[in-house]
Amino acid sequence: MIQVKISKQSNYPISAVKIKKVLSDFFVSHGIVSDSICYVSFVNETKMKQIGKKYYRKQSLANSAGKDSKIHNVFSFVESEVSNFKYPNDMIFLGEIVVCFPIVVKEAKQERKLIEEKVIELVTHSALHLMGIHHKE
Repeated sequence: MIQVKISKQSNYPISAVKIKKVLSDFFVSHGIVSDSICYVSFVNETKMKQIGKKYYRKQSLANSAGKDSKIHNVFSFVESEVSNFKYPNDMIFLGEIVVCFPIVVKEAKQERKLIEEKVIELVTHSALHLMGIHHKE
């Protein structure tokens, strides 16, 4: 069984139930059938900027001049990138997906999409990253 744990602010109008179902089905459709757990957090721009400075900026400094001040819409982290998450011993930790809800709202409006549609697009894309499937930027 795949578990998806959602953490969000109460004023973010998204269906945690739908996101859990979509992600669970997505993982199963990609061959993950063991007892697994994935965390999804919805955060504000301040928190996302902090996360970006802590995790992404380190990579950015190694790969370029490190001038990345953009607030990202989503980050995904596998177990080797985070060490402070606790999960049951018998569960396989798939990773953590962090979504910046205010940025998603802006992007959804620009792309003329429903907010929930944009959220699903980003979390499923991030799920691919958790499974080791990456793209070139």
